Amino acid sequence: MRRLVWVRETDVQWLIIARDGTDAQAHERRMAARPAHLENAARLQAKGHLLVGGALVDDDGRMIGSACVAQFATRAELDEWLRTDPYVTGQVWQDIQIMPYRVAPHYAFPPCPGTEPEAPRD
Repeated sequence: MRRLVWVRETDVQWLIIARDGTDAQAHERRMAARPAHLENAARLQAKGHLLVGGALVDDDGRMIGSACVAQFATRAELDEWLRTDPYVTGQVWQDIQIMPYRVAPHYAFPPCPGTEPEAPRD
């Protein structure tokens, strides 16, 4: 069983909002890249980098982008993930917003890889 700890203020979280292209082939590109993207997301989650993620949908339920909260020790590590993610290499995501983010302290997640683990709280 994986140990969960309270998120520390020193952990570096990021809110990522990525919008798909709006051209006629956008949905086809997403569907083609989706299996590899989900496999990559599962790997990132297992390593403690991806805290939560999912699809943005329009009023008809069609996927039009993605949003996630990730944690990486540095912005360079985040950028490396994005550079190699199948939704980027497959030209699915056309507009990506990245904002520093702080998860509220009452949520429990694995510690951020690349930072020192916090001692258990009493």
